[in-house]
Amino acid sequence: MRTLILGGIASGKSRLALELALAAPPPRIFIATAEATDPEMAEKITRHRQERGREFLTVEEPLDLPRALRESSGKTTVVDCLTVWLGNLFHYGQPLEETLKALRESVQAFSGRLILVSNEVGLSTVAPDPLTRRYVSTLGRLNRELSECCEEVLLVVAGHPLPLKPFQGRP
Repeated sequence: MRTLILGGIASGKSRLALELALAAPPPRIFIATAEATDPEMAEKITRHRQERGREFLTVEEPLDLPRALRESSGKTTVVDCLTVWLGNLFHYGQPLEETLKALRESVQAFSGRLILVSNEVGLSTVAPDPLTRRYVSTLGRLNRELSECCEEVLLVVAGHPLPLKPFQGRP
């Protein structure tokens, strides 16, 4: 079962992802995409690692997420988050389309319980600069494409998950 969890900043996406993973069988892998680029981010990473406790093996992978997913296939795996991962690809000048294709293929081939976390940025204003517009557009496209690979898609608003897929009212 593959689940994509979308939502805004601090909406409760990560908490829900951990709850879903804890309800699934071990071993549990947590693929963290963030890097400690400043003291605030370092503190946040430390806090999140403590919240996960010993229930998860943490794999820090800021760039080669497709490989990390291939290696964790068959296990309960949380990826937190695609938003930061995509930002890393932009920041480090990685081959974007090739890497996004590899990620889609890794998600499609994944066996076991997979929970992907990403921000829903389509509800915000249009960015004033071309690079940010390209980033937001790419993340929106990535979210759409991954939602097609996932059996379940949830939108988290103010800590409450809203099911988007499966959606009974859709033909």
